[in-house]
Amino acid sequence: MNAIEVNGITKRYENHVAVDGVSFAVPEGSIYGLLGPNGAGKTTSIRMILHILHPDAGTVQVMGRDPRAAGTDGIGYLPEERGLYQKMKVFEHLLFLAEIKGVAGRQASGRITQWLEKMDISDWKERKVDELSKGMQQKVQFIGTVLHQPPILILDEPFSGLDPVNVNLMKDIVLDLNRQGTTVIFSAHVMEQVERMCSAICLINKGKVVVEGSLARIKKNCGTNSLILGFEGDGEFLHQLPELDNVDLHGNYAEIRMRDGADPTRILEAAMSRVKVRRFEVVEPTLNNIFIDLVGGTAEEVLGRPAAELEAREASHV
Repeated sequence: MNAIEVNGITKRYENHVAVDGVSFAVPEGSIYGLLGPNGAGKTTSIRMILHILHPDAGTVQVMGRDPRAAGTDGIGYLPEERGLYQKMKVFEHLLFLAEIKGVAGRQASGRITQWLEKMDISDWKERKVDELSKGMQQKVQFIGTVLHQPPILILDEPFSGLDPVNVNLMKDIVLDLNRQGTTVIFSAHVMEQVERMCSAICLINKGKVVVEGSLARIKKNCGTNSLILGFEGDGEFLHQLPELDNVDLHGNYAEIRMRDGADPTRILEAAMSRVKVRRFEVVEPTLNNIFIDLVGGTAEEVLGRPAAELEAREASHV
């Protein structure tokens, strides 16, 4: 059974089509990546799943039911924007969020205490939200998302504001919830995080689905014309090699896409003549490579830009 099925949904704002016939299915118990540039239609699609917006065409089903009839209490939603009341104390704020979702009294208090300990912020429970760092506020918002133990989580940039230690903590918690049966829809700007956690993805661009399905199948269909090069020296020469279609340079590390028919041996020889090669590997394309090919620009460049006019227009219609 699919936890969520989206079939041909469309949403128009005046003369702008924000979502244009989008379809995808999220298998129950999976971690599913919903990706796309700002203004692509992700936010509008999520809001139609949550029944905040109504599609002009198409249907949405959550656990086999229309969300208009079933409601959305079975979904925990962590938006990218923080929505906490800054002057409330952490514990009372979480108690308020739990009660909204039907968890009250000692049961709510017990769950809050457990989650504060798990997220390592128990010492801050009597502090006001505006006294917390961005990372701590993100932890509080995440706890508020999972307190009612929803079978489905939609997490938009769950690692925002977190340092590497807390990114790892959050990642482990999400994976543990998934192992317990929670279905997770996951959106993030860093493609490495998505690639390591998601078994399937849907990439949306300009309101349309570009690619959807098993990540393993998508990578296999994109061929094996990708290289990983680790080296010491100046890698700028890679941009001049005619055999290469794209070079994503990260200091002494490069993700490379070869042109069709290119010989990786010749690229290795060219690299060895200019730099000290530490690693050279022919691999399946990374999710970042796939994003570059299908959308243009690196995922970080496209997804990390300030929100476009289309994104602001989507938000204005909530």
